[in-house]
Amino acid sequence: MTKMNNQNTKSWQARISEATDAIAQEFVESISYDWRLYRQDIAGSIAHAAMLAKVGLITETDRQAIEKGLRDIEAEIDRDGPKWSGFKPELEDIHMCVESELTNRIGEPGRKLHTGRSRNDQVATDLALWIRDAATKQLPAQLVDLCKAFASIAERSADVVMPSFTHLQRAQPISAAAEALAWLQMFDRDRERLSCAGRGYQTGLPQSPLGSGAIAGSSLPIDPAFTASIFGQMVAPQSSIERTASRDQACDFVFACAMIAQHLSRWAEQWIIYMSTEFGFITIADRYTTSSSMMPQKRNPDMLELIRGRCGNVYGDLFGLMTILKGLPIGYNRDLQEDKRIVFRAHDTISQCLIMAAAIVNSANYDAARIEPTLERGFLDATSLAEYLVTKGIPFRTAHHIVGTLVARCEKENKHALSQLGVEAFNEVIATKSDLRVDAAIFDALGAKNVVQRYQSAGAAGGRPLEEQLKEWKKRLGV
Repeated sequence: MTKMNNQNTKSWQARISEATDAIAQEFVESISYDWRLYRQDIAGSIAHAAMLAKVGLITETDRQAIEKGLRDIEAEIDRDGPKWSGFKPELEDIHMCVESELTNRIGEPGRKLHTGRSRNDQVATDLALWIRDAATKQLPAQLVDLCKAFASIAERSADVVMPSFTHLQRAQPISAAAEALAWLQMFDRDRERLSCAGRGYQTGLPQSPLGSGAIAGSSLPIDPAFTASIFGQMVAPQSSIERTASRDQACDFVFACAMIAQHLSRWAEQWIIYMSTEFGFITIADRYTTSSSMMPQKRNPDMLELIRGRCGNVYGDLFGLMTILKGLPIGYNRDLQEDKRIVFRAHDTISQCLIMAAAIVNSANYDAARIEPTLERGFLDATSLAEYLVTKGIPFRTAHHIVGTLVARCEKENKHALSQLGVEAFNEVIATKSDLRVDAAIFDALGAKNVVQRYQSAGAAGGRPLEEQLKEWKKRLGV
């Protein structure tokens, strides 16, 4: 009988009587994208070999040969990337490509490596480790860069007063720095959400899938707690069935990416509006704009528009992953192979957008010369006037009615600002609701710049609270 020793023979080939059809082989391969798991796959295999040696299923000599062979393979992939010669589509995935190459190099010790494990718990472990790295290292670092960019523009814009908007209508005056810090707050919360996704949103330490086997564990005396301890901040699986079947962490991660995408899209939309001729609140570097093939005057915010557009791709990734999972019975199913395409794509989209967003923010400035000429339009100080009247003993609802009447009077008299009214006009309207009379001190509560300096509630968009916010963010970000 001829032994099956072809280096490209699949690990399960003995059970299947026919060679895989070429079309089917191309259809099932995943090495074209899951090669990106090579570091996690090799780290998992080294940990698994250490455990096998600890419990006496392989010798220390075997373990050393396995680790050296894997380290050599890792160094080659570090150098060659997806062009590494060991990536063979006929071997289907990263796990078999690495194991096959290892066995070719070191012989029998390589054939012992898969003792007590399955590709099912192997891929679940690799993906968990990959998500942990992406969610706690790379993407958070890019979010910090973006937060630093917003802190920087906040600092250089602290003296710029601008309108805020609700319903896209002018609302209350704010410092431009306050709006920048609002975006910073949003993206910092994304960083926290990613960190939770990296841990799998568990109250305790996340469970390592390694040791769960194909679904039911192993009759061999393996020690999953030992491999989990090697990974760090992980514990042994509590249910081998659940650990091989679950992709909750992938869903958490893609959801976190979708939230970042949403926040990036909202910010991009805001700045697209601010860059328009009608607003003119923001300028960004020309290198992050394009022009028109027909209209030579155009300066288009294409990079911001693409960030806004790519939000939809990440939303689609989240929906796609949830849809794949919705009908799966518990246990591993080959449908789960598709999770990596989605996770990697969502990650890559967000990573690219974060890099671009930080570059744009670092190049941007609020245009005070464009903002100030129309700053007093829209009665931005109306709420401040109502609150001033509250400090004089008038109930807020009454004060609200008084100021609304004053605004209507301004519009009737073609005045665009409350400060254009005299003290007599104020008292005339106030007299219809209260015995209070005001004097010229009322003008301290009027005008956008005065209002911004009067804010005193926690987190407010001006005054001392804003100074404290900026100081605290600079301290947290180390800038």
